[in-house]
Amino acid sequence: MTEIVLESVEDVAPREALLDLCMGEGRKAKSSERLREGRLPADGLAFSAHGPDGRLAGTVRLWNVTAGPARPALLLGPLAVHPWFRTRGLGGDMMRASIAAARAKGHGAILLVGDAAYYERFGFSAEKTGQLWMPGAYDRNRLLALELKAGALGGARGLISPTGTRIALPSLAELLAPALLKSA
Repeated sequence: MTEIVLESVEDVAPREALLDLCMGEGRKAKSSERLREGRLPADGLAFSAHGPDGRLAGTVRLWNVTAGPARPALLLGPLAVHPWFRTRGLGGDMMRASIAAARAKGHGAILLVGDAAYYERFGFSAEKTGQLWMPGAYDRNRLLALELKAGALGGARGLISPTGTRIALPSLAELLAPALLKSA
């Protein structure tokens, strides 16, 4: 039995290892990554699944973006499930949990880049994404959306851009402080 919970600090290193295992070295080159880098996931919308032994079995996160000017949405991804758990429905369970949580938090739409044949069972399609584009290279047929509120993407047009909270980075002074103390 796997348990889907909010991601914790302890999940960070295992999550990165799982993403490397499932998606390979090229995962950081994807255009979706441009929308995630330097940002925190949407509040309360980063999930981990743990196997019976407590180890990380799956991960999914949602990110605040805008689907063109003044059109808030979420970007889902990456979704990754450890190969040992892939035939057990964990990916579907994680999708349903993340969609339900986004809906409960009042979000209007979720975007993702993925396989339409897999994601259509959750209600995703390319119907509302024809006038949207991503930064960098991507397969237009894989840009999918799910409206959580009717009309949330009506008339959406333009560049999908990040809007989430930036990761706090230390200042140059904070980085240099230990070195300056040693030299004093």
